[in-house]
Amino acid sequence: MARKSKKTRRSCASTLLIFGVVIALLACVVYAVWAQTLDIKGVEQMEERSAVYDMDGKYYSRLKGENRVIVGLQDVSPSFIKALLAREDTRFYKHHGVDPIGIARAVVRNIVHFHVREGASTLTQQLARNSFPLGGKNLHRKMLEAFVALRIERNYTKKQILEYYVNRIYFGPGFYGIETASQIYFNKHAPDLSLGESAMLAGLIRGPTKFSPFKNMKGALAQRDTVLDRMVELKMISKAQAESGKHAKLNIAKRRTALTQENYAMDAVMRDLDLVLTDDQVGEGGLKIYTTIDPQLQKAAQSALDGELRKIEQRPGWSHPKRSDYTVEMRDARQPTNYLQGAVMVVDNRDGGIRAIVGGRDFAESNFNRALLSPRQVGSTFKPFVYATAFARGALQPGTLVDDSPIRAGELRGAAGWSPANSDGTYRGMLPAEDGLILSRNTMSARVGDMAGIDAVQRTALAVGIGKIPHLPSIFLGSFETTLKELTTAYTVFPNGGVHQLAYIIERIDNSDGEVIYLANHSAPAALPPGVCGEITGILQKVLDHGTAAAARSSLGFNKPAAGKTGTTNDYRDAWFVGYTKSLTCGVWVGLDQPETIMAHGYGSALALPVWVDVMNAASGQRYPATALPVFEGATQPAVDGRRENPAPGQNFFRSLKRFFGGH
Repeated sequence: MARKSKKTRRSCASTLLIFGVVIALLACVVYAVWAQTLDIKGVEQMEERSAVYDMDGKYYSRLKGENRVIVGLQDVSPSFIKALLAREDTRFYKHHGVDPIGIARAVVRNIVHFHVREGASTLTQQLARNSFPLGGKNLHRKMLEAFVALRIERNYTKKQILEYYVNRIYFGPGFYGIETASQIYFNKHAPDLSLGESAMLAGLIRGPTKFSPFKNMKGALAQRDTVLDRMVELKMISKAQAESGKHAKLNIAKRRTALTQENYAMDAVMRDLDLVLTDDQVGEGGLKIYTTIDPQLQKAAQSALDGELRKIEQRPGWSHPKRSDYTVEMRDARQPTNYLQGAVMVVDNRDGGIRAIVGGRDFAESNFNRALLSPRQVGSTFKPFVYATAFARGALQPGTLVDDSPIRAGELRGAAGWSPANSDGTYRGMLPAEDGLILSRNTMSARVGDMAGIDAVQRTALAVGIGKIPHLPSIFLGSFETTLKELTTAYTVFPNGGVHQLAYIIERIDNSDGEVIYLANHSAPAALPPGVCGEITGILQKVLDHGTAAAARSSLGFNKPAAGKTGTTNDYRDAWFVGYTKSLTCGVWVGLDQPETIMAHGYGSALALPVWVDVMNAASGQRYPATALPVFEGATQPAVDGRRENPAPGQNFFRSLKRFFGGH
């Protein structure tokens, strides 16, 4: 009976063993089939923030999204690759996705130390886990992970697997991939990592938050030393190299590098991106967006605007809230602010590239981009286009005498009840037409506009990129609204000899495969005759020399060859200055979000001009030569449609004399 019982037990054991083997085989089949259902291309597909580059092709910022910069294995420090393998998978090049020897070694070490001291997952298994949603920490996940790892090894080379791993691995709150980690922790690129830095980053992988050098430097150093010792043990480095790595100074970044800038320039990039690409193209990420931004000039413009407006707020009798009184509780970036605001736009005359764009004093306090989205009355800054139209139509020349006396009722066509006055309340009689611009005389400018004709002035505005404006004589004095971008870009016709440069901020976009999917169209239509632009430039230079913007040279320290025009609207609600050198055109607007009087005598020369001077002084050197402004020869030409709506210049002269002596 004993012998029979023993035989029965053996039979049962054999049956159970066979059953277990069958179950195991069935499980393997199930998991193998399951692994086959996954799209293996998921290993390659990693979300990457699209990168934004400045005018020199240097990294500037990234769009929002998963914080990862994908790099090739050749762009990773060899020290990091060694440290990674020493830390995570010493037999990486010897196994095929799952390492039985590594599993056995881990089991033994964990038993010896009575706790889980070493994991058994290979780099390939970790890649599988991070590439696919395989479930939580359980046997099911480990089984599926193993079969996915085997499949990965069959489809990719070891080099590819390692490259995908170093780009996918998590290094801390929102940091993915070795390139991002290198920039965040050490403010350098992945190929430049030292041995000690490489070991520290490899030590982070098992506990990115726990061992972060930002929070736990002692723990981070301990992990570094552990990795270095392991590298010595594996004969990857010498003991002397390890000691050198342990004692080398680690220059941990004092603050986390801002890979994504939030400012008005990036806001402008995002707005244009929405116009030139589809949502799907943007959402795929991995784009390389090359812009026209000059980071130094952008920073200088932002600083100049806030700095000069702070000075205004410190003037005696300032009656509005100050930015310094704006509390955290009051901040809502989506709402208008109650303190003095402004905007700056700088355009390169040579190609229309936007070098700087500032839409307010602080993007964090107000992300409303006033340079792009806030139409305001332009006032006298539009007068140069009125005079240019009159010159182009042959209605008068810069030296033609124009009456500066009060406008009589019915004198201006289509404006029986409109008689604008000069801002200083004085009248000077007959003056050369150019004085109407230099001294910004309203009565003269209204008469010049009348000579040019409303239709012709509207056509000029449209030709230089200013949107639809009213069919009213008041447009001669800028009594209509447009944006700073439109007005600044319009001024580029003068230094460019009548060519209107279309402003843009995105030069080129490459997709993740390196294919060009967008290229800026450098369209530059002719808008005005070159000779007319030369005449206007000559007059606007005098505005800075001894006209309404003379303070630029007399007290603000600006001495470069330049031309420009001030602008102030009714009740001092808007202050403007738009001016240009040979290389750049810069526009500045100052005002309150809810239009009201800024201050008594708040002229453009007092409020906007100082900002302009600061910005243009910052734009110095060989990059933006401010040599003599170009002279464009050539006689003025008739209007676009060839019609002459006004009398010849001589007739205007005698008509003006008659008015001056009291005739009607």
